[in-house]
Amino acid sequence: MQMAHSPDKTSKYADFESLRARAVALRREGMSLRQIRDHLKIHNNDLLNRLVHGEPAPEWTKRPNAKDDLREQARELRLQGWTRKEIQAELGCSKSSVSLWVRDLPRPEPKCSPEEQRARMNAGLAKLRTAQEQARAATKQAAADAIGVLTKRELFIAGVALYWAEGAKDKPHRRSEVLQFINSDPNVITLFLRWLDLLEVPRSRLTLRVSIHESADVGRAENFWADVVGVDVAAFSRATLKKHNPRTVRKNTGDTYRGCLVVYVRQSADLYRRMEGAWYGIVGAGSAVDLANRT
Repeated sequence: MQMAHSPDKTSKYADFESLRARAVALRREGMSLRQIRDHLKIHNNDLLNRLVHGEPAPEWTKRPNAKDDLREQARELRLQGWTRKEIQAELGCSKSSVSLWVRDLPRPEPKCSPEEQRARMNAGLAKLRTAQEQARAATKQAAADAIGVLTKRELFIAGVALYWAEGAKDKPHRRSEVLQFINSDPNVITLFLRWLDLLEVPRSRLTLRVSIHESADVGRAENFWADVVGVDVAAFSRATLKKHNPRTVRKNTGDTYRGCLVVYVRQSADLYRRMEGAWYGIVGAGSAVDLANRT
């Protein structure tokens, strides 16, 4: 039985080198890959690329680079003393492109002193912060305008939620069904008092007391909260003074520190129960929860 012989690898290598020589010659004559393919009848792109490997394409086959004009403009501006940021803004290019195009050119001389540069930077930062503050204020004002006038129901729900977040609450281990509210924000106190007015709680049932750090100006704080509530300062009970811990660095100091106002509603057990029931009604209406799990 006659054995089949494999193709001669040396012959195949010689054929490739011969074909490569022809392809290179055509390439150097200025032919494109398509022309070489048609001339040599080679329709395998991988083989065609291997045959002309290392031979540059003729200039006429190269597509014009859309960024060539921008590159020349960037270099010209750099030679005129423009900074990279100025060039980027002028030409609308990316920062990386500008850096690549002008990296071999000398840096321009500073147009201003370090002091002037700092002044410009500070002015720019101030302008930016002003714009940011205006944007914040506009967002807050738009949100405030969207609220409009509160109905009695809306005020009642807002007051219940506010109390449950900030007010004293009854505990299974400590029965204290009474409304007692403490806060340092005058607006929060004002809203809480409006809520009590809605519930027809007379001011005569309120006990008012300032809770403040012992080193603060108690008299000035009491006058401030008296103006917020709209009562005479003589109506206040004795202030609760907080002892100072020498290891603690206090930040609530200065003229704006006025402590907290404690509002205690006497004879308010029934009112507290109504408030707690309303709160869990809000929770139940908002989502399916276990109302037995109450804190």
